[in-house]
Parts: sequence; structure tokens; C-alpha cells
Amino acid sequence: MGKNLIQQKRGKGSPRYRAPSFRYKGKTGFARYEDGKIITAAITDILHSSGHSAPLMELKYSSGEEGLLQAPEGIRVGEKIEMGNDAELKPGNILPLKNIPEGIPIYNIESQPGDGGKFVRSSGVFAKIITKAEGSIVVELPSSKRKPFSPECKAVIGTIAGSGRPEKPFLKAGSRFYAMTAKNKMWPIVSGTSMNSVSHPFGGSSSHAKGIPTQSARNSPPGRKVGKIAPKRTGRRKR
Repeated sequence: MGKNLIQQKRGKGSPRYRAPSFRYKGKTGFARYEDGKIITAAITDILHSSGHSAPLMELKYSSGEEGLLQAPEGIRVGEKIEMGNDAELKPGNILPLKNIPEGIPIYNIESQPGDGGKFVRSSGVFAKIITKAEGSIVVELPSSKRKPFSPECKAVIGTIAGSGRPEKPFLKAGSRFYAMTAKNKMWPIVSGTSMNSVSHPFGGSSSHAKGIPTQSARNSPPGRKVGKIAPKRTGRRKR
């Protein structure tokens, strides 16, 4: 009897592959503020959230809003952070990229001004500004890739806490399994060639000699559309 492939099970939408967001502490992001005005926020608690790899700091803004943000290294409960164009350059403070000098570590960078932060959000990572132009600011991400951002995009000064997390070995497969289950991640990930023939088109006794092309046709059914998916178009482009 055949089985659904992993991608088919995910698409079905069963609880096994649904993120347990009811266990998450909340969404991280920045509060709204007016240009030219500095608002402060008190750190009321440091939290652990199963949906985030980094510890979160619980903030209470002077405007009355409450929010969550990834905690930088060296921060502690009771401290205050600032948010604004003229905020001080210290860990935890939030400034637009245009007001941050080159080489200072930053994290939680907005993709578009006002979206709350989309880039550099994992534990122990940071980015830095490389060059500034009139219409864009080039930032070097932890992957060493360089990406341009709008000068109005905000970021947090510092390095995210929790560095060294991936360096501690799990030692046992069971420990890794339960850690991945907390985030509803499918683990272990098995290659198609290592499966039985009923579980995957690449499976079977021939081991890694697949015997069939790894490129699927564009009109293949979902169970067969594995490996290299056919390109949208082929042949030379007509001018």
C-alpha cells in the first residue's frame, strides 16, 4: 500500500505539520513612533518562546503599548531602551539605518519601513552596514550576502542573545526529535532514495541508482512531482 509523500502530507493541512502558535509568546516587532520624537521602553521580563530561537524581552513603551523583541547580549530586566532617530547608540536601542554608523552590529532589520523587522532574527547573529548611498544602504547579513535597504528601515543595535546554541550537541536522536516536535518540524529528514518504493518514486532496492529521470514533467501528478521540477519554458528565447 502506498503512502503520501511528506510534501503531500504538509499540503493536506493536518495538525502534525501545523505550527503550534498557541504556545508562542507573541509576535515580535517595533512600536509606532513619530519622526523626531524619542520614546522609551522598560524591559519588564526576559521570556523563552518555543517559536523563537532567541530569548525575548518584554517591553512596556512610554506610549502605553506593550511588545516583544529579541533580546540583545548584555541586557537585563529593569533597563530602558530608546527608539527614535536620535536615540543613543547602545545595545537594544532602535534607530533608522540612516542614523547608524558603518560597522556597528545590528539585528531585526525591517524589509520595508514599518513592517516590524524581517531580517537577522536568530540567536547569536548580527549584521553590519557596509556602505551608504543616497537612496539605499547596503547591509552585510550573517550569511555574508550584501543586501540594499531603505534608509528609513529601522534596526536594533547589538548582537542577539543566545549565541552558541547550535554548538551544543544533541547527543541522542530522541532529544533532537522532541526539540523538533516543539516547533512541529518534520524530523528526521530522509532522502527519497533511502525509502521503500511505496513511499517515494526514488525508493526501492536499487538504493541510490534511481533508474528514472530526476526531472519531473510540468504536468506530473503531485505524487510524482519530485526531484527537479520541469522549467516553465524551454528552448531559445525568441527576440
